[in-house]
Amino acid sequence: MSHLCFSLFYLSFCFPVYTILSKVHSDRNVYPSAGVLFVHVLEREYFKGEFPPYPKPGEISNDPITFNTNLMGYPDRPGWLRYIQRTPYSDGVLYGSPTVENVGKPTVIEITAYNRRTFETARRNLIINIMSAEDFPLPYQAEFFIRNMNVEEMLASEVLGDFLGAVKNVWQPERLNAINITSALDRGGRVPLPINDMKEGVYVMVGADVPFSSCLREVENPQNQLRCSQEMEPLITCDKKFRTQFHIDWCKISLVDNTKQVSTFQEVIRGEGILPDGGEYKPPSDTLKSRDYYSDFLITLAVPSAIALVLFLILAYIMCCRREGVIQLVHHSAIQKSTKELRDMSKNREIAWPLSTLPVFHPVTGEIVPPLHTDSYDNTSMPLMQTQQNLPHQTQIPQQQSAGEFRMTTFQRFEASI
Repeated sequence: MSHLCFSLFYLSFCFPVYTILSKVHSDRNVYPSAGVLFVHVLEREYFKGEFPPYPKPGEISNDPITFNTNLMGYPDRPGWLRYIQRTPYSDGVLYGSPTVENVGKPTVIEITAYNRRTFETARRNLIINIMSAEDFPLPYQAEFFIRNMNVEEMLASEVLGDFLGAVKNVWQPERLNAINITSALDRGGRVPLPINDMKEGVYVMVGADVPFSSCLREVENPQNQLRCSQEMEPLITCDKKFRTQFHIDWCKISLVDNTKQVSTFQEVIRGEGILPDGGEYKPPSDTLKSRDYYSDFLITLAVPSAIALVLFLILAYIMCCRREGVIQLVHHSAIQKSTKELRDMSKNREIAWPLSTLPVFHPVTGEIVPPLHTDSYDNTSMPLMQTQQNLPHQTQIPQQQSAGEFRMTTFQRFEASI
């Protein structure tokens, strides 16, 4: 009995403590500033403890883990927040530039980790508390396009720090912040070919509190603009300060001076098509009378049918009652008859010749010759040339050969009565 009471006391004590610890461990609060780049790494090691280890003791756990992130209560993330994870064996990264509209509003991001080996899941919450920045927005902003970097490589703190150091060396500002980072694929760029270790490219926007340096302004001179239009590298004096680690496309650099921007706000002039204040769209009521489409259906079918019938009668009159039409029909019938006869001949080439191909008159005497048929004449034994006995009007003339011999030559004799 005492042992049972001790067990119940142990469970009642440990369970609430475990729940509180789990809740504290699951929620993580971050405090980014509006208009400043926010980067949060989803480390795989942080979630490995939520999944069972390998069955073999001592074996290093290296399960493939992927992440899914979304705003609590919504299927996707906020518009300013992006996520990238290259492979299941690499860490995921949440990055973006918070907007001023979300200042003071906690943004809860649900992070779901999937273990691709055991198909188990673990969920954690990331609470983003966006703070207002005193120097936001910085008046001078420059956007660079780096060709030899991917977005996850640029998001690393060491690489981003080196880039900001190079920009600060060229620009010499008092305050310099990274505002946003965007992959070239999100700007409509193409996926690079998997050769020569080609990169996707990344856009990096930075802001400062001082005007642009003369080196950054060099890309705006006419000579460099002409070289960019000809797809040639512009001549920038400070490019060597970036070239050792970052290959910048100076033709795609963008310099924005917010101090010179003119307000584009225009007062709306109300007129036709613009509802007055408080106007609402009122849909039609449900008491509308139903419309009968039977007459429209009949007209739709009757008119084309009548036109088709008239055209058919006109064509029948031309082909059957007019002389031209009858000639066309007879000609068409003759062509069909001849075509049928030729097809029958091609099936059996032993049959008699058609009557249309036999001579009507004898070529010598001019007498009418009856047609030959297979039942009374064997065309397979007909000689190619008729012999002397078959032709009655022939004359034989002897001719002397070179050796003293004579050869008889037969000539055909034709008689004509005048």
